[in-house]
Amino acid sequence: MKQVMLIGLSALLCLSSCHSKKEEKEEEVKFLVTTPLRKDTVAIREYVCQIHAIQHIEMRALERGYLQDIYVDEGQAVKKGQMMFQIMPLMYKAELQKAQAEAKFAEIEYQNTKRLADSNVVAPNELALGKAKLDKANAEMAMAQVHLSFTEIRAPFNGIMDHFQVRLGSLLDEGDLLTTLSDNSKMWVYFNVPEAEYLDFRAKAKGDSLMKVNLIMANNEKFPHTGIVETIEADFNNETGNIAFRATFPNPKGLLRHGETGNIQMVAPLNNAMLIPQKATFEVLEKKYVYVIDKDNVVRSREITIAAELPHIFVVKAGLKDDDKILLEGLRQVRENEKIHYTVAKPDSVIAHLDLYAE
Repeated sequence: MKQVMLIGLSALLCLSSCHSKKEEKEEEVKFLVTTPLRKDTVAIREYVCQIHAIQHIEMRALERGYLQDIYVDEGQAVKKGQMMFQIMPLMYKAELQKAQAEAKFAEIEYQNTKRLADSNVVAPNELALGKAKLDKANAEMAMAQVHLSFTEIRAPFNGIMDHFQVRLGSLLDEGDLLTTLSDNSKMWVYFNVPEAEYLDFRAKAKGDSLMKVNLIMANNEKFPHTGIVETIEADFNNETGNIAFRATFPNPKGLLRHGETGNIQMVAPLNNAMLIPQKATFEVLEKKYVYVIDKDNVVRSREITIAAELPHIFVVKAGLKDDDKILLEGLRQVRENEKIHYTVAKPDSVIAHLDLYAE
């Protein structure tokens, strides 16, 4: 009898111990869930861009001849009107001297004819002929001066020299490229925007106000000055579905140069956006999903559509309701249609404890 009682007591203790371990196990698998957060925020969109000087021109020879002098150096800043190149001017100087002599001769001849005409010695037609010869000589002299001026290549605006395409003593033909000159005081930055995002920007634009943008340079540093989108091209590119924007940036220290690349950042306001942590999602075949906990505490996977991506946060466009409970942690520990135990974390607290708070 004592033996039977001992066996029964042992069984009871074992059952009690197993029940206790089962409760501990259930405590260990309690999951953390949350709900979406509604909040006004902003999305930062980036676009690859090309940086151009506001003026970037080719300097070419206007006359044929030998390159006699170079007064500037590659990469040098030059002022408007500064002498840059001198093409050998001897022939053009001689032509100018000849034209000046002919104009002087025509002037003397005209004055003599005029005195005779005033005395009625010659007919008025003779005087008109002499005036025509003088006008022609003056025109040829002016042309010779223009040709001579073409041998002096001067800077048409303040800018920075590029590398030389010719060297001292080179024989130049009319139109030969000498160098390029860039005005970097302001920069035009070109970038392409998809059609849907263009429509969003235009819909949210306030009247005629210009959009402000930031530039991230190739070294991932933010350019210290803000740009303004002043121009949008008229037509979309049918092949890419994009439209070109042009932003103007001040460049007072000359940090930006023609031909650089970078990324444009545009800020898009998102009113009453639905936010969820990125870590609450998983991907299958390039589609985003979350685990939603139904009224019976059963896990159901659900596809969602992402409207925008912020650091550590997704803005949800479709697929969730405000009161849906989504699994926040332990996504790899659950299975579809599995019943779980959970605790609910407030969404604003969850978002606040991410690395970046959604403002």
